[in-house]
Amino acid sequence: MTENRTTSNPLTQLTEDEQMLKDAAAEFADTVIHPKVQEMDEKAKLDPELIRLFFEMGFMGIEIPEKYEGGGGTFFMSIVAIEQISRVDASVGVFMDVQNTLVNNAILRWGSDEIKERFLPQLATEKVGAYCLSEAGSGSDAFALKCSAKEDGDSYILNGTKLWITNANEADIFLVFANINPEVGYKGITCFIVERGMAGFSISKKEDKLGIRASSTCGLTFEDVRVPKENILGEVGKGYKVAIETLNEGRIGIGAQMIGIAQAAYDAAISYTKERQQFGQSISEFQGVQFQLAKMATELEMARLLVYNAARLKEAGKPFLKEAAMAKYYSSEVAEKVSSMAIDLYGGYGYVREYPVEKYYRDSKIGKIYEGTSNMQLQTISKIILKE
Repeated sequence: MTENRTTSNPLTQLTEDEQMLKDAAAEFADTVIHPKVQEMDEKAKLDPELIRLFFEMGFMGIEIPEKYEGGGGTFFMSIVAIEQISRVDASVGVFMDVQNTLVNNAILRWGSDEIKERFLPQLATEKVGAYCLSEAGSGSDAFALKCSAKEDGDSYILNGTKLWITNANEADIFLVFANINPEVGYKGITCFIVERGMAGFSISKKEDKLGIRASSTCGLTFEDVRVPKENILGEVGKGYKVAIETLNEGRIGIGAQMIGIAQAAYDAAISYTKERQQFGQSISEFQGVQFQLAKMATELEMARLLVYNAARLKEAGKPFLKEAAMAKYYSSEVAEKVSSMAIDLYGGYGYVREYPVEKYYRDSKIGKIYEGTSNMQLQTISKIILKE
């Protein structure tokens, strides 16, 4: 069930538009996504009809202006929608998150008028996007990438590989980071928009993952892929700025995914402990259980406040790098902790797939890894606080 919380905290108070989108996302998740979750997890594949409905509902272009056929919403609206979708299925949550906080945001911020006119209507109405930075040798050291691009007339020729690309199976539009001049290091990195079907571009098999199994994670191969210069996003040699600044926003989206998972685990634990009878009473009557629920509620509230604070700062145009790192770091810790505690409260039932909490635990683990590991977030936070 959706959460029903009242609060006077300004961070969690929603505008009318934010509340409407939150309610729509929650209802869609509960009625449309929920019946498909188990099958999608077992088959490790998103339901194609669900993807179509996401576009129909406007969830794939929340911030895209109406003139480009998008929803004309705000960053914070994307965050509350991602949270509600992830509460029911984190695989679908990250599918939506990557589209909104990474791909759409990058094009909105860095795209020329021509690029916006070409790609934003497609992303808002029918085409999935993917963000392609990671490689075998460049994970946390993101700018050690080897994917190359060489100028050739009115185009660039891309060669190399990418790994761990979310949405790769479903995507038609790929933001690909390649280096046009390795001798100058990260200052040669440029972002290219690669489209499915370009000659020499291929997608490898989907990874068989622990969690968020329905979300596709694949490798990409570029063999002399000719990309026209008009498909460059931002300036030549400034792809590192596109990557850094977009990922800062994307981390808030992952935070929203994590609090969605934690909320689901907490809700399940509350419901189960009220129903489960032992020694002649529901286990929620035992003080030991009550203390565990209280800890879960407190951790979840703190994580939500961090995520919402970072989103509000970003939306207000204020510095948010430290707050985004804190939100991403802490929410991923909380999602794993709360879902683990939920399993403990379920006992043996928590360990089997007939009940939902084992999936929340599996899905939560990725939060400490992608879009910047927990150690990288701690490094970012420490660098900033030592300069303050």
